[in-house]
Amino acid sequence: MKSLKEKFPFLRSQLIEAFQTYGITKDFEQGIEIIRNQQYIKFIPIVLEGLVKVSARFNDKELLLYYIQPDQSCVMSFSSFIKQQPSKIFAVTEDKTKVLLLPSEKVAKWLNQYPELNTLFYQQYDLRYQELLNSLEHILVDKLDKRLYDYLKHKAKLTQIEYLKLTHNQIAEELGTAREVISRVLKKLSNQNLLLQSEKGIKIIR
Repeated sequence: MKSLKEKFPFLRSQLIEAFQTYGITKDFEQGIEIIRNQQYIKFIPIVLEGLVKVSARFNDKELLLYYIQPDQSCVMSFSSFIKQQPSKIFAVTEDKTKVLLLPSEKVAKWLNQYPELNTLFYQQYDLRYQELLNSLEHILVDKLDKRLYDYLKHKAKLTQIEYLKLTHNQIAEELGTAREVISRVLKKLSNQNLLLQSEKGIKIIR
């Protein structure tokens, strides 16, 4: 694994040393909720290895917002911390994941002491904004079969897993639709030889 200095070359050595001194590096198994909805943020996470799924709940529905990949942080957690408001999202590990947890009270001081730290979070805001625009385009322009296919391709690329072990209900929750609709569209994509469904999971063919 790359060192923190290699991962974030724009951060000065003193700040990297502060990360190592005050940050907590923690390993999580798959399926662990590392940020809860409505919790006050005590640590800002930076993913070092693995993958974290960030979602929001609206009444009884769950909606996928974005994935935190290695060398990325969670802008929604950062925003909640800055505003001193409870988290509006929850984050769950999609794989075995190593996370650097930075104490929020230290981050507040570092933002003033090391202005370049703002660059890290500005980059994350820009990244999530572009993802939001892409998601809106998918919802407004694309049909569900393309949305579903692109979603599965993206997830396969992120996880590097040949067979995605996802239930139809899980997919429906992340795309904000009904399980029956997902089942019907998956069958359509299978008939088009775009994917394969088996006991092993869902495999993207092309």
